[in-house]
Amino acid sequence: MDIELRHARIVATIDMAGSISKGAGELNLPQPSLTAQLRRIERAVGGDLFVRSRAGVTRTALGERLIPMLADLVKRADDVMAAAAAPTSGPLRFGNMEWTPPTLREALQSALPAVELQTITMTPATAVEGVRSGTLTAALVPSSTVAEAAEGPEPALGKMLIVREPVWLALPLQHPLAGRHRLDPADLATLGWVRYSQDHWFHAIEKRLFSAFEQQQDVEVLHRVDGHREAMNWVRDLGVAALTPPTGATSDVRLVPLVGPERVEMLLVWRSGAVPRETLRKLVDTVRQYYGEYARTVPGYWHWIVEHPRDFLELNGFTPPAVPSA
Repeated sequence: MDIELRHARIVATIDMAGSISKGAGELNLPQPSLTAQLRRIERAVGGDLFVRSRAGVTRTALGERLIPMLADLVKRADDVMAAAAAPTSGPLRFGNMEWTPPTLREALQSALPAVELQTITMTPATAVEGVRSGTLTAALVPSSTVAEAAEGPEPALGKMLIVREPVWLALPLQHPLAGRHRLDPADLATLGWVRYSQDHWFHAIEKRLFSAFEQQQDVEVLHRVDGHREAMNWVRDLGVAALTPPTGATSDVRLVPLVGPERVEMLLVWRSGAVPRETLRKLVDTVRQYYGEYARTVPGYWHWIVEHPRDFLELNGFTPPAVPSA
């Protein structure tokens, strides 16, 4: 068997991911298939490239010699494809939901300085459709939206998990429960609420959590909102409660984690085969890096991430370092 670019990419991806299972996720391949391909590659080069263990993979002596060359081959090929695509691909149009901080656009532009960048805020369903139709290059959306679109026609969507974000409770700053370290869903049944409209993407997630309330029928709902920012205004001004991902909160409310919370899987999606691999790598890395930095600005959230690293494996290497206590 001759070594081809796809073989080099498999080896380089496993090496960067640190395990075959994570490499399979990065490549969107079943783990048994990736394991079988790696074995064929190792037979072709005359020996094992990795030592396997329950903790992951490490390079063998042969791997130390060959893997850097294979990784360089992948990088050179991606550079060629990026250069070939740049003059004719037009602007890179990036879709985001709820709201798009200017600093996110700046981070994306810094990572792709030669690309004309356009950012658009839209509903997740519209963003997924935009990616499918080619009017968007890529978008950051919840996995539930992608699952709903999976029954649609081709073209298929490529996707990469960015983060699994918990769902927390937002309360007024002076609320009696605001000082709690964590709340059980049963504690929430007596609160007054704002909830999300039925056509909002967060409604289904909220509904699952509300089903855990023992007295769901007695929950007082003052208003149905159409976004996290509107919900936070009601929490601040009316003294009610709302559910939100931590990054959907504002600084004038208090966030409290929930026991056994729902989680929102945030995916980067793109039209399969339509975006150069190097561009995708930079998009994924930039969005993860930006998320880690933004989480640092949400009171209490960054410390939660540091204390629960197994819940945020995708952010490994992308969260900012801890600041020593004074």
